[in-house]
Amino acid sequence: MNILPAVDILEGRAVRLAKGRYDAVTVYNEDPVLQAQLFEEAGAQWLHVVDLDGAKSGNPDNSEVVRAILKATNLKVEVGGGVRTRDAIERLLDAGATRVVLGTALVRDPDFAQASIEHYGEALAAGIDAKEGEVAVAGWCEGSGKAATEVASAMAALGYRHLIYTDIARDGMQTGIDPVAYKAMAEAFGYPVIASGGVASLQDIEALKELGDLIEGVIAGRAIYEGAFSVADAIACARSTYDVDATVLSDEMKPLYADGQEA
Repeated sequence: MNILPAVDILEGRAVRLAKGRYDAVTVYNEDPVLQAQLFEEAGAQWLHVVDLDGAKSGNPDNSEVVRAILKATNLKVEVGGGVRTRDAIERLLDAGATRVVLGTALVRDPDFAQASIEHYGEALAAGIDAKEGEVAVAGWCEGSGKAATEVASAMAALGYRHLIYTDIARDGMQTGIDPVAYKAMAEAFGYPVIASGGVASLQDIEALKELGDLIEGVIAGRAIYEGAFSVADAIACARSTYDVDATVLSDEMKPLYADGQEA
């Protein structure tokens, strides 16, 4: 099970939002590239990057910052936010991203979602962010009217094999995770999912680890930034029992840091 520290970029800074609210921002580092380097020095192998400006505008506004992160580190990076065109995908993959995450486009442009997975395959991931089970789009600012499990199943049918599920109500709140929700998403998707939203302690990582091969990875942000646990401790916890490989499925699954300041 992979641990993916999060770098969310807003106006060129590394931040976290509370419940996806753009008016509830905490700045953790003025330099996202430095933050990525700190995570790498702490032992991270993966990084989860979100272009928050891009998620809201529909354009990858911080693509140059993402490119700088990829140039300055050897991390495997999955990145999303405003990726709604083939050109955006190409730019991020050409910059060195390991995986590009599609979010809003999955719901608003299913033809694009299908054509993209057919062309790029494992280099893409589906990003499903939900409030009370309903998928949110446009930087979490709008509801879609679609159930998260419904979209997950549809993405699996199109050929997606990686999925990041974010529980928006818990994201950035350190309230703890809901293992039942991630289990339901993995079962709807038919493949392991990456869990995001609300991770507050190593106990949350333990709880996800107990789901075994339903979970491919865990994204952690505020809990790491604010010292609830370290990157090294999270990695050790994730590896203590399971070493999940997303390409190996069970029979049932076959179908440190800068001081924070308020913005």
